[in-house]
Amino acid sequence: MIAITGATGQLGRLVIDALLTRVPANQIVAAVRSPAKAQDLAAKGVIVREADYSRPDTLVSALTGIDKLLLISSNEIGQRAVQHQAVIDAAKQAGVKLVAYTSVLHADRSPLGLAEEHRQTEAALKAAGLPHVLLRNGWYTENYLASVPSALQYGVLMGSAADGRIASASRRDYAEAAVAVLTAPDNQAGKVYELAGDSAYTLSELAAEVARQSGKTVTYNHLPEAEFKAMLVSVGLPEPLAQLLADSDAGAARGALFDDGGQLRRLIGRPTTPMKESLAAALKG
Repeated sequence: MIAITGATGQLGRLVIDALLTRVPANQIVAAVRSPAKAQDLAAKGVIVREADYSRPDTLVSALTGIDKLLLISSNEIGQRAVQHQAVIDAAKQAGVKLVAYTSVLHADRSPLGLAEEHRQTEAALKAAGLPHVLLRNGWYTENYLASVPSALQYGVLMGSAADGRIASASRRDYAEAAVAVLTAPDNQAGKVYELAGDSAYTLSELAAEVARQSGKTVTYNHLPEAEFKAMLVSVGLPEPLAQLLADSDAGAARGALFDDGGQLRRLIGRPTTPMKESLAAALKG
């Protein structure tokens, strides 16, 4: 039995889709905060169980009988370490044989602010003595594609990544990597995968590609981190999210979103999805 936490999230749904091509639906557990949002998964034969990171009482029953667990990191920045610890405790109590955790690229040395809670979770897995494998995911191309509509509207893509190279891949690429690990015939415990796209680009190059594909004038405007954060807040983003995005861009300028080891490509058995391809799909809507 394989369980996926956060199964109704963007990554979780892609993992389940990919897993269904390899594993019978009745061997997959969608561990979700709101079972009502997983009715479509249940209709496919997937077992749906309530599992709320913030309600530890739901977690042990959700993980009972599970052999392998994909712990998809919580999206609640600032609460992740506590929430993940609750899942780890429940997994140990339930006798889960392998936990795969979606961490962040080079978590052990990453300058990104969001990396700290990932480091804490990696340490918690080790301290618990649970067999585990780390999926250190790089940046999702979709993170930057979310800025394309406003770039097209105003003719400018803003950021604070300077000339930092971003080796992103599509969310689907990372989902397929997780499935490859969960279904691997060999023992995955103790392995650490640094996952990133085959090719990298700067935000200037992204802006140029948006301009090329759209036929509109789009340029990149580099801002200091504090100014970029202030701009994001001014257009309505919550302060914590603005801080996260600005910090991540500043980290990209220092190489935090780059890796050329090719581990993602080897895991999924094909080249990763190029930024240009993901952009083309996004522009088609």
